[in-house]
Amino acid sequence: MKTKTSCKKIIVEIICILFVLLFVYAAVSKILEFEKFRVQLGQSPLLSVHAGWISWCVIAGELLTASLLFLPRFRTAALLVSLGIMAMFSAYIFIILNFSSFVPCSCGGILEKMSWDTHLVFNLFFVVLAALGAVLNIHLQANLPYRIAVRKTLLMEAGIAAAGIFIVVALYLTSEKMMHQNNPFLRRYPQHPIEFVHSVDLKHNSHYIAGSSVNKIYLGNYEYPTYILSIGQNLKSRKLEKIHYDVDKFPFKMITVTVKGGYFYLSDGIVPVLLRGDVKSWKATKELQGIPHFTSAVPIDTAKAVFRSNNSKNLANVLGIFNSDSVHKTAYKRELLQAQGDGIFDTDGILLYSSETGKIIYLYYYRNEFFTADKNGRLLSRGHTIDTISRVKFKVSKLDKGRQYTISSPSLVVNANAAVYRNLLFVHSTVKGRYENEKLWQKSFIIDVYDLNTNTYRFSFPLYHTISNVLNSFIVDNNRLYAVIGTDLAVYQLKDILKKEFK
Repeated sequence: MKTKTSCKKIIVEIICILFVLLFVYAAVSKILEFEKFRVQLGQSPLLSVHAGWISWCVIAGELLTASLLFLPRFRTAALLVSLGIMAMFSAYIFIILNFSSFVPCSCGGILEKMSWDTHLVFNLFFVVLAALGAVLNIHLQANLPYRIAVRKTLLMEAGIAAAGIFIVVALYLTSEKMMHQNNPFLRRYPQHPIEFVHSVDLKHNSHYIAGSSVNKIYLGNYEYPTYILSIGQNLKSRKLEKIHYDVDKFPFKMITVTVKGGYFYLSDGIVPVLLRGDVKSWKATKELQGIPHFTSAVPIDTAKAVFRSNNSKNLANVLGIFNSDSVHKTAYKRELLQAQGDGIFDTDGILLYSSETGKIIYLYYYRNEFFTADKNGRLLSRGHTIDTISRVKFKVSKLDKGRQYTISSPSLVVNANAAVYRNLLFVHSTVKGRYENEKLWQKSFIIDVYDLNTNTYRFSFPLYHTISNVLNSFIVDNNRLYAVIGTDLAVYQLKDILKKEFK
């Protein structure tokens, strides 16, 4: 009898020592790399919103439990707490592996040395150890028969494990809702949503992406505006195309070319006309006349375009729909743009159109807002990017007796560039979020992804700098992302984690 009792005491001691080593090692690892731990927890698909206080609670809980395991008086309670902690860790990993949108990087400590599956088994093993240790300790301390100690303890242990799992699930659900709908400026970086394929040196930094087709990408050039560089998807085949139009009839000065659906569109906004031609001949054969002077225009189809112009009274920006086949060709949609001051710079932004969904998208440069409208200009929804800059941060001064306006203080560009494909809006953000790695921002452009069907943030990914740190333009088409970075055209393959977001 004494031998059995001694063996049980030894087993309890060994279990307690193992837990002390586990918790102390894990806590110290997190403390030594606390910022890394908090950043990784902040980017977790489960607990992002709660990363601030959870990071401290995990460390404090591990150290406190390890301390109590040394004290015989509190050993049973400490073992039960250990069971609850390991049940929570196990639930966390189980949800990561089976229900989260992506599997994140590790959160420090022993986890860095193991795969997620291995660590789940490791955690469950320690759950069993904690349960066994608590049963044996109650059996020894209360001098109860082993069967009675088991019956007395199992229900309590099941309740503690269930409570731990419930807490993790509740944190996960609340975090998910806040991340996607009321984001507190936390980004998620899943592993490899895009993969670099190859790049080509364009020799000039004046190129921009005019459009793409199934097999080609088309690049305009601000220095040589009537030429289009056609490049195959493999970036090996190239052809320089000359655009032909009546130069005397249309004295363009700042030409912009858009390629869409087998056609190209030529305009500069100063001359109130859109020219259209097919990409086989590169000759402008159609004149879409009657459109007002505009500062930005995006073709919707062969007869219709959405444009941004200036109000004749105060120069404020206004959006409109132009339809060359309609009797009343122009319809202004004055309710779409919402001014916060002058109505010029504060409503400046990026105008886009998604052919797949038939949606017009407008993203403000200087604040965290965007909206969608149908192809007739009827408002569909308004949404927010995840940064916290809801109002423009600059001052505007009037010059020449109110005939000119200029920004008279430093301006903060929030959304520098954007692209749209199907239901997803890709935004190049210039504002760093909470718990983000400074080195990542120094060597990459951060792209945030939003679902326009639900106006929710999905996740983010970096586009790494080439020899240049200037992102001129980018588009997403089919299964690829194309980006002009300085003098380089880079091609990236979309991975499944991103493609499954397409609706």
